[in-house]
Amino acid sequence: MKQRRVGSHGPEVSTLGLGCMGMSDFYGGRNEQESLATIHRALDLGVNFLDTADMYGPFLNEELIGRAIKGRREEVVLGTKFGTVRDPCNRMLRGVNGRPEYLRAACHGSLRRLGVQTIDIYYQHRVDPDVPIEETVGAMAELVREGKVRWLGLSEAGPATIRRAHGVHPITALQSEYSLWTRDPEDELLALCRELGIGFVAYSPLGRGFLTGRFRRFEDLAPDDYRRNSPRFQGDNFRKNLEIVARVKELAEGKGCTPAQLALSWVLARGEDIITIPGTKRREYLEENLGALDVELTPEEVEAMESIFPMGSAAGARYSEAMMELVRR
Repeated sequence: MKQRRVGSHGPEVSTLGLGCMGMSDFYGGRNEQESLATIHRALDLGVNFLDTADMYGPFLNEELIGRAIKGRREEVVLGTKFGTVRDPCNRMLRGVNGRPEYLRAACHGSLRRLGVQTIDIYYQHRVDPDVPIEETVGAMAELVREGKVRWLGLSEAGPATIRRAHGVHPITALQSEYSLWTRDPEDELLALCRELGIGFVAYSPLGRGFLTGRFRRFEDLAPDDYRRNSPRFQGDNFRKNLEIVARVKELAEGKGCTPAQLALSWVLARGEDIITIPGTKRREYLEENLGALDVELTPEEVEAMESIFPMGSAAGARYSEAMMELVRR
């Protein structure tokens, strides 16, 4: 399994990790046994970077991973996140919380559910605008000193916040959405991460599954699928974005790979410091995704793809208006 280092001082992880969110939440059609089998298959194939968060479920995904890695902890680099608060009774989003006392309790809860003594990379899921980032990261740094956390990360933070956080304690990883239809990190974030030695972890590198070509109609999404509420999956946006999928498919056929493999290979080609965590809950798609590691793109092919899919080419915002207010703070 090919590996890359997370930032200048972080762990070495598999170039493709595994995003586990959909195994417990948001995308519908859950099967715990298949999810467990997918995690075990990933570990068997050398995928050692697992990503979760306490809000997935909420809490169910960490519990699932805890069961999956029992007896195999040494094979795993484990990342989880805190700070996005949901009501466990009705699963509604309640906001964000970056208060030191909250994150300490959240960390202890994650440790218990995961069945581990230490979290490898602990991310603030979303920045709390009501709590100075210095206070939040200062409390996270205490967890490092206590041995509860090894490295610190941020998710969907803005450049100024990242600099301030990094001044308190080294930030090892920044997790942000990045794919052919979400190229926003190219405006500032990638350069900033390289300047500061922060690893870039790309989530949703397949455009929440859209770039795979598996969705042809809005009705292909399960009734309880979160994507039904995503602007890019609705109405005219859906139809316009199908044009992007058609071009990905065309290019993939010429390359002798699947659309998913082509989309993943493009993200990886954007820099040796980028790690991807495509999410799946099925062994079939896990193995397909890993095939991206065998797809080599020339600089000319990368440039051609970027000219076909310029920044901002996707129709619709990547989150609802309320959710967009929580990113790049």
